[in-house]
Amino acid sequence: MSEDQPENQTFDIHQIMQLLPHRYPFLYIEKMRDVVLGQSAVGIKNVSIGEQIFQGHFPDKPVFPGVLIIEAMAQTASALVVETLGLAGKRPLVYFMSLDSTKFRKLVEPGDQLELHVDLIRKRGNVWKFGGKGIVDGKLVAESEFTAMIITPKDE
Repeated sequence: MSEDQPENQTFDIHQIMQLLPHRYPFLYIEKMRDVVLGQSAVGIKNVSIGEQIFQGHFPDKPVFPGVLIIEAMAQTASALVVETLGLAGKRPLVYFMSLDSTKFRKLVEPGDQLELHVDLIRKRGNVWKFGGKGIVDGKLVAESEFTAMIITPKDE
């Protein structure tokens, strides 16, 4: 990390959209804070009753799906990797390779603000492994370790 880089950066939705190829309705983070390049970040997902997913999951008891919590963690990690590598605007893709030790502890419902804490465990070449935690109101709602590969257009 260069000495002139701020330790804890914040990215708004416009910056995130420059880092990720995802768009509505599959872009699950709206903000990132406490970004330390090459190390960690916190993604923010504001869960709203207006989201399409709640039409079917579940109409009488809306619950944000656990797999989408993990996807939001992965999007946070992906944006961190793309920014760390200076690949914004170069259209890299990040592909899941594995999920380990995934646990869902509490329900996430409309009105919740989901914090997605991701920390780098290790990287080898274009393969990155992260530990992630989903937190609502200071309580752990989900956790997982996940590995992904970043592919840039020149790699294809």
